[in-house]
Order: sequence, then structure tokens, then C-alpha cells
Amino acid sequence: MVYHRRTGSSDHGPTLASSLRPPKHLRDLTEHKFFLLFLFLLASLVLYPYLKDGGFGYFAFRVISAAGILVAVYAIRLRRTLLVVVLLLAVPAVLNRLLPHEPNAGFLSILSIVLSFIFDVFVVVAIVRQVFTTDQPNSETIFGAVCIYLLVGFTFASLYGLASAVQPRAFYLDPLTNHHAIPDRFDFIYYSFATLTSLGATGVTAVSDSVRSLSAIEAIIGVLYLAVSIARLMGAYRNPSNQA
Repeated sequence: MVYHRRTGSSDHGPTLASSLRPPKHLRDLTEHKFFLLFLFLLASLVLYPYLKDGGFGYFAFRVISAAGILVAVYAIRLRRTLLVVVLLLAVPAVLNRLLPHEPNAGFLSILSIVLSFIFDVFVVVAIVRQVFTTDQPNSETIFGAVCIYLLVGFTFASLYGLASAVQPRAFYLDPLTNHHAIPDRFDFIYYSFATLTSLGATGVTAVSDSVRSLSAIEAIIGVLYLAVSIARLMGAYRNPSNQA
């Protein structure tokens, strides 16, 4: 009889590297970071009006929103030093999502909004660099471009919240279309995305000059971003051979 001897690591079962390799579904999840971030952002936008009135659902929603910040950090590729800075900025951003917003904000609350805004800008810039420096776009690139658009809306919502905290009468809420007189977080989100998409926020009016200026800037960014991003991605799809 002839015996065939097995060589290599198969004599002792799976290798250490293969045993430490994460499961396939986790590897697939890590390869779709922007898609995961898109789901968190979309869930925040859709579920907020239904869960903003308190209770366990409201608390769970705020926890999910805070988790979305960690997903945003996970989605961007940074050097170790920059990663430390982003994590430090993520702390006030998480607190800004977890803690309820008060009409008369103090110094610490305003500082938290400012640091949260800096974090949002940092994440947007990092994703822009990843999306628009890609040689050949794919589905993940498309989701990254959509995430940028949504993050711009949330970032300007933070700016409007900051303006309202500094100037309590920066916005006017029409009593015919609103059940409250003081704008809350969702009012800023609604006004921001209505301005970004040039839809117009019915019932919410910018009163102060600073908010009007921010509104004009956001509307310009919304129009230009769609034009530039579509042209960039379509150009890369049409000329894949030139992206060497």
C-alpha cells in the first residue's frame, strides 16, 4: 500500500491566521462603511419626528444617533494622530446627541455645539477626500457621496442651533403651522435640509442676518455639490481607462 503524506499546516487543522480572521459577514460589513453610515443618517432623519417627545424610544434614538457618530469615525481612514483628535472631538458630539437641548443654553452647551460642529466638518472633509480621489467609483463611492450630502445638512443644522443659542430670536416659528414657539433640534434639521434642497422651510423663517447668510451659503452648497458630484462620478464611469 502507498501512503500519501500531507504537508503544510493542514496536519494541525486551521492556521492561526485563519482562525483569527473575522467571519465573512463581518468582513462584508467593514467593506461597506459608507453604506452603514448612510443607514444611520437616514434612520436619524426619518425616525426623529416620531421619537422626539420623550420616553424610552427617545432615549434609544439618541443612543443610536450617538452610535452613528462612532460609525462616522469608523468610516473614515485617518492616521493615528488625527484619529486621536477626531475621537476627542467625538466626545462633545456624542454628548450633544445624548443630552436634551435647552432653550437658554449656557457656555458649556454652546461650547459643545461648537466642538460638535468642528467634528462634523472634519468628517465631511475626510469623506470628501476619500470619495473624490477614488480612481474608479463603485457602489461604496456612491453611498459616500450621499453621506456627504446628508452630513452637510446635519452640520448646518448644528450651526443653526448654535445661532439660536447665541441669538434666541434668530428664527421665527409661524404659530399657524407650529405648536411651539421655541425651535428645537428637529426644526433646525427641517430648516437645514429644506434650505439645502431649495425646497423652502414652511413655517420656519430666518430672522437674524447671520442665519440668513448661512441659509444662502447652504443653498449654494446644495446646488453646487449635486452638480459637481454628479459630473465627477459620471466622468469617472465614462472614462475608466483614463484613471490609471
